[in-house]
Amino acid sequence: MAKAGDSDTETYAHVFVTNIGGAGMSAVATLLAERGHAVSGHDPAETTPFVAPLRALGVDVATGSEQPALDAEVTAVVVSTATPADNPAVVDARGRDLPVLHRADALAWLTSERTTVSVAGTHGKTTTSAMLATILDTVGVKPGWVVGAPIPGLGRSSAWGGDGPLVVEADESDGTFLRLATDVAVVTNVEPDHLEHYGSFEALVEAFRSFLANAEQRVVCADDTFAGELGQEVRAVRYGTDPSADVRIVDPVSTAEGLSFGLVQAGSPEPVPVRLQVHGMHNARNATAAVTAAVLVGVPLVDAAAALDDYVGVARRFEARGEAFGATLVDDYAHLPTEVAAAIAAARELDGRRVVCVFQPHRYSRTEAHGRDFASAFTEADLLAITDVYAAGEAPRPGVSGKLVVDAVLDADPAAQVAYLPHLDDVVLWLRQTLRPGDVCLTLGAGDLTTVPTRLVELSTRSG
Repeated sequence: MAKAGDSDTETYAHVFVTNIGGAGMSAVATLLAERGHAVSGHDPAETTPFVAPLRALGVDVATGSEQPALDAEVTAVVVSTATPADNPAVVDARGRDLPVLHRADALAWLTSERTTVSVAGTHGKTTTSAMLATILDTVGVKPGWVVGAPIPGLGRSSAWGGDGPLVVEADESDGTFLRLATDVAVVTNVEPDHLEHYGSFEALVEAFRSFLANAEQRVVCADDTFAGELGQEVRAVRYGTDPSADVRIVDPVSTAEGLSFGLVQAGSPEPVPVRLQVHGMHNARNATAAVTAAVLVGVPLVDAAAALDDYVGVARRFEARGEAFGATLVDDYAHLPTEVAAAIAAARELDGRRVVCVFQPHRYSRTEAHGRDFASAFTEADLLAITDVYAAGEAPRPGVSGKLVVDAVLDADPAAQVAYLPHLDDVVLWLRQTLRPGDVCLTLGAGDLTTVPTRLVELSTRSG
């Protein structure tokens, strides 16, 4: 893809970033600050996990309900999709004829400065991006990265880094991934999601087709129906367990410690071993995507595979959250049917223990469109509870609640053991009464269900 020039350097001399405490906006602020730009910003929340790291970089962060006036030195304002048009910084900037740029504009310019590997897909892109950044850092090529969650081994979720490739978790939800100056495009899978932005699944598929076509090199998962078809169209390197894959996963073995498997590449004399400290075949595919992309930017296959030995996962991706009442607590961001099924399958690999699952549907629009698609997603769970919908800023919709998912599960299997617990307080009480030593307790969802494991640990500790 053609790179943009640097004529915008003066535009980004002193940037004010709205909602700077969020994961996506703090990443933009981090990259700009570490690239040498003056950065300031505001977030209405009093604090977030990203505020302290930004201040440590010298970013002037204001928080709370009172947003400060723009400094005279500010040259541009960067906003997110959620920033309203009447935001004081936006109004002030327009009054001073300063550019008001979307986060995608800033990322487009930043990616134009580096060799960029953009990782897209309906799910798996956070883990794949984190694995790729880990590989590149381990082999010493000094990458930068923008990932949706902190990477434990690297200590942060974003960094401008050195002169190696920039790894970007490419967001398809609002079309941002099409704006990036991508050299290597990775697509993990394509499923119906974010249709409120695209209008139809066909339009979403077309966006992924454009994302791949605009890159110089492409990596896709051969095991996914739509990604695999797109990969054949654009002659991508295809990976997975499918016999036609260019980089093929063979001989997977799951243990309590993690997953090991071999990678076979055309011309390889024998499989290259990969050992992961995370579980699930979905993570074998994520690792293979990361290794394949690393090879395309110059890392030998054997070195890329070995670099994953110490990878321990990212936050909220099958994250171990301690123990309560003798049960192992695992939290995962899964909020789509395929992700849910994959997380439960991974839990099944833990020595055949009873799997107790709690799921929190995410957004009314998504639940209304896809609630019935969860009918068979929980088949491998022994016990299941479903909460009401986590709104994520959306207004409630008539007739849309977590009960839609409950009904879908029971319609598919009337004997399924499923409880409808709308409130998290009810979930904590139910788990307190249900969990027994040796269980695996899975909390699945992209909302505030993630607070439940901490509450359970505290409750268990107090109970002695």
